[in-house]
Amino acid sequence: MKLVDFKKSDKQEWLGKGYELYSFDREKVIEETKTKPTWVHFGPGNIFRAFIAKVQQNLLDRKIEDKGIIVAEGFDYEIIDKVYRPLDNIFLDVTLHADGNIEKTVVGSIVESLVMDNETEDWKRLKDIFTSDSLQVASFTITEKGYNLKNQNGEFFPQVISDFENGPGNPGGYIGKVAALCYERYLAGGFPISFVSMDNCSGNGDRLHHAINTFAEEWEKRGLVEAGFKAYVNDKSKVGFPWSMIDKITPRPSKNVVEILKKDGFEDTELISTTKGSYVAAFVNAEETGYLVIEEWFPNGRPKLEEGGIIFTSRETVEKVERMKVCTCLNPLHTALAVFGCLLGYNIICDEMKDPDLRKLVEIIGYKEGLPVVTDPGIIDPKEFIDTVLNVRFPNVFIPDTPQRIATDTSQKLAIRFGETIKSYISSKDLSVSDIKLIPLVFAGWCRYLLAVDDNGDAFELSHDPMLNDVQKHLKGIKLGDQDGFSEKLKPILSNSAIFGVDLYEAGLGELVEKYFSEMIAGKGAVRETLKKYVHA
Repeated sequence: MKLVDFKKSDKQEWLGKGYELYSFDREKVIEETKTKPTWVHFGPGNIFRAFIAKVQQNLLDRKIEDKGIIVAEGFDYEIIDKVYRPLDNIFLDVTLHADGNIEKTVVGSIVESLVMDNETEDWKRLKDIFTSDSLQVASFTITEKGYNLKNQNGEFFPQVISDFENGPGNPGGYIGKVAALCYERYLAGGFPISFVSMDNCSGNGDRLHHAINTFAEEWEKRGLVEAGFKAYVNDKSKVGFPWSMIDKITPRPSKNVVEILKKDGFEDTELISTTKGSYVAAFVNAEETGYLVIEEWFPNGRPKLEEGGIIFTSRETVEKVERMKVCTCLNPLHTALAVFGCLLGYNIICDEMKDPDLRKLVEIIGYKEGLPVVTDPGIIDPKEFIDTVLNVRFPNVFIPDTPQRIATDTSQKLAIRFGETIKSYISSKDLSVSDIKLIPLVFAGWCRYLLAVDDNGDAFELSHDPMLNDVQKHLKGIKLGDQDGFSEKLKPILSNSAIFGVDLYEAGLGELVEKYFSEMIAGKGAVRETLKKYVHA
C-alpha cells in the first residue's frame, strides 16, 4: 500500500482495511484545472492538507466542484520536492477522533504543486495561472510571520528593500513574489481575484493587503510598474482581502500514527524534517474538530465551500469569532498549558488534561475569568466552544501536540491571548480587575519558565521566542531558593505593554504576579505547590 503509483494499486485492499478513497475522475479534474484554474494556495503545509484540501475533495466527490487546488511553496521547497511531487500530489489524511476512531482518507484534490523560484518553469506556470481570468482565489497559510516586511525595530528587511528597488521583474522575497504575480494579473486585464489569508492571526486579510499594497506603493513611487497598479490593489470591486478565522489542531506527523499505518501495510511512513525546519510526511494527522469562517468578499466568485462546512459571513462576525477563540476560548488555555506543561515535565497536551491542577487552571481561566467578557459571535456558542476544547479537543490522546510547540513565541501571544481580557475588565462597569486571579498566575509561570529550569530543578530548552534575550537578561542571576530581589528584576518585563497588552502595574496586577513568582521560585516543587494553592482556593 503505497501512494506512489496509487492509480495502479489494488483499491480493494485499501477499502478492505478501512481507507476512504476519492471517487471523482482525478485525471479529468487535473486537466480542467490546468486549463482553467480557479484556486491557488500558498503554503501547502499540514493544516492546509488536513483541512482545506480535504474539504475540496468532499466537494469534488459530490460533484459540487469540478476543479482541484494548485499549491505553491515559497519558503521551503523541500516540501514540494519530497512529499508532493514524488506522490503525484496525493496524500493520506488521518483524522484522530477523541473516541478512539481513526479515519483514514486518500486525498487527491491537489492537482499541481509548484515552487516559487523565478529561475524555473514553475514561475512561468504561476504567471500563466495569475493571468487566467478564471482564477478566483489565492489563499495562504504561510504563518503570521510570513506577512512581516519589517523587523522588530520597524525597519524593512534587506530582502524587502531589494525587492522594492528591483521591481516585479525578479523578486526574491515571498510577498514580493506574490505582489509580482498580482501585477501580472493587473497587466493581463485587471481581472478580479480574492487574496484570502487563512493564517491564525487577527485581521489577517488586512495584514495581507497591507503587505501587497506596500509593494504596489513602493514600485509605483519608483516608476517600476504602470501607474494604476496601486489603484487596482485597492479597488474593492476588483481585489478582495477577506478576513478569516481558522481553527484546527494539526501537529507534526506522529510516530504513533506511523505504527498504526504500518500495521495496515501502508508503506509511505517516512517522517521528513527539512533543512528549514518543516515536519512533513506522506500523511498528515489532525483532530476531528475544525472551524473556518471567512468574510464574504470574492469579486470573481469562489468555490462552494459552504457545502463543505466552511462558514461565510460578514467581517464583523469573523472578527467576533476570532476574538472569541484567540482571546478567551482556546488560545489562552493552550498557552497556560504550554507554560506549566514545560515547567512540570509534560510532553503531550492530552496528558496535562489528566492533571487535576492543570485542568482546574484552564477551566477557571476559560469559564470564570474569560466568559464574562467573551465576544459572542452569534454563529458559534462560546461556552459550547470551550466545552469542546476542554472535553474533546485537548484530552484527545491521539493528538500528539506538545506544550513545547505551543510555547513558541509566547511573548508575541500574551497581549492578544490575555491582554484583551484584562482591558475588558478595566473598561467594565460591572467587573473588577481584582477578580482576575489565574491569568496573573500564567504570567508568573511564564517568567518562571524563562529561567529554563523545571520544577525539579533540571535545565530544559526554551522554545523559540524573538524576545528571549531581551526578557531573560532581566532575570539573570535568579536561582531556585532565592527569597528576595525579584521586584526590580521583574518590573521591566511586567510593565512592558508590548508583551502583555497593558502595563501590569497600571492595571493593578503587577504586584500579584510578583507574589506568585516569588512563591514559584522558593525551591524544587514550588511551581506545583503554588499552582495547587491557587487553583483550588
